[in-house]
Amino acid sequence: MKIDWRKFSFEKLKKNDYYAIVGIFSIILIVLLFVFFSGNYNDREEPTVLDIPKGTGFSQVVDTLYELQIIPNKTNFRIAAFLCGAETRIKAGRYQIPDGMSYIGLVSLLLEGQPEQQELVTIPEGIWQKNLAGLLQHEIDVDSTEFMKLSTNMTFIKSLGVDANTIEGYLLPDTYYLYVNSDAEEVIEKLKSEMDKLFNDSVKVRMEELGMTEHQILTLASIIDGESNIVSEYRRISGVYHNRLKRGIKLQADPTIQYLKRDRRHNRIYFKDLEIDSRYNTYMYY
Repeated sequence: MKIDWRKFSFEKLKKNDYYAIVGIFSIILIVLLFVFFSGNYNDREEPTVLDIPKGTGFSQVVDTLYELQIIPNKTNFRIAAFLCGAETRIKAGRYQIPDGMSYIGLVSLLLEGQPEQQELVTIPEGIWQKNLAGLLQHEIDVDSTEFMKLSTNMTFIKSLGVDANTIEGYLLPDTYYLYVNSDAEEVIEKLKSEMDKLFNDSVKVRMEELGMTEHQILTLASIIDGESNIVSEYRRISGVYHNRLKRGIKLQADPTIQYLKRDRRHNRIYFKDLEIDSRYNTYMYY
């Protein structure tokens, strides 16, 4: 039977029907309140760190929340965000998400909270590890002592897939958005992951052709970079060094002497410096 809603009146409802309708709406309301306002617990004592980089889409945010087990259901969060008009208004930044936040509470936090902000940090090419540690401490308050310790921590270095005694040279110089008060470990992992992206399939093919490892490639690239600040000169400098390697003669590279003397006040090289007995002295060692 169709109901003509124009003629419908609650007055014509039987008392029991009225109570039934009110009861149904009450149950729906209770369910909605329970779903969207009850806490979602993940049994973690510490808050979960949520990073939302600039330019991150809403779907990515939802996926990340689910992967981190901050929310148990993506659809419920989408509904809550829709009700609050939050799909395009979530702020980028780093959030500390306490355990037990409801869907509505989480949406409110992402809309109105005060996330940790990122700073734009430029890491110049050819920067030495000690100077990089100082730069990061100055710009985003990274613990420079911890940064230097991790740089030579063999267990940590191996975990990043580096076969060397130091992480120096494996951190890509570029401009980054980094969080203030970031852990030294976190920053190193980020810069190393960006360096890894450079070693794509075509680069790896070329490495095989040259018979060189990633460590050798980065070492030679650092030496070439140390010779000049003019990019157009890199090819010629590279050719000189590759020819010396092919002929089996010493590299005789000034940047290796400068690196050897890096902790001294002046970087200028004297003839006496070429007699320093060190494996970094490429005038003395092959």
